[in-house]
Amino acid sequence: MRFSRKLQKLFSRDALASASEHLSRLTHPVNKRPILDDIDWIQFRDLRHKYPYRPDSPQINRFEDIVYWIDINVERAQDLWLDRAQPLRILDLGSGAGYFLYVCKHFGHDVVGFDTDSEPLFGAATKLLGVPRLIGRVERQTPLPDFGRKFDLVTAHRICFQRIGKVRDQLEWSLGDWKFFLDDVRARLLEPNGRLLLDFNPRPDGSSFFTPELHEFFLSQGARIFRSKALLAKDPNMIARFRQDLR
Repeated sequence: MRFSRKLQKLFSRDALASASEHLSRLTHPVNKRPILDDIDWIQFRDLRHKYPYRPDSPQINRFEDIVYWIDINVERAQDLWLDRAQPLRILDLGSGAGYFLYVCKHFGHDVVGFDTDSEPLFGAATKLLGVPRLIGRVERQTPLPDFGRKFDLVTAHRICFQRIGKVRDQLEWSLGDWKFFLDDVRARLLEPNGRLLLDFNPRPDGSSFFTPELHEFFLSQGARIFRSKALLAKDPNMIARFRQDLR
């Protein structure tokens, strides 16, 4: 019985999709040296002295392992075929230290971040990486700001803006809140062929963000769900593709 379950897991849709991602990366390798060479390592080292750890600082904010974060974000970009796509306009919600957009900029894309100003360290890192950023917060039942343009791709990684209050409170957006957010992004921020990628943190117990109710809801919105990710097209009746028009 255990062997049967392991076999099912080995050949599950997620496992096959993951293998496809790895194969795509292997067949289209990215030379990370130029990306790393453009970083001012001395100034980044000095940032940690200027902004020391707070006692309650979450692990995600301990960002100074530059090589690690570049590796992670090159993979994120490759999974969206951004290393091979025509130049796109990209908005990253909750852009943090700006590594994802820095990598996207290296691949020739026009980028902008959106995040709160609650972490001065992130603001300083974003500035060092040369990533433009607007200050604000994603709020339930509240339209996102007018960025003065629309985007080919809107992303959000390690999402936690759906939480209401502290994590321990276990309160989150309702399906109505999610519907408002998706409708707002689709109507005001996405180009006709635009895509929205949402990449969720696991729940505190380690389980998937996608409860049966949320899984069904995102599917009803045309989402392509893969592990922690949901990829959506502007038109909820269309299924978005990870692959974009290539160079």
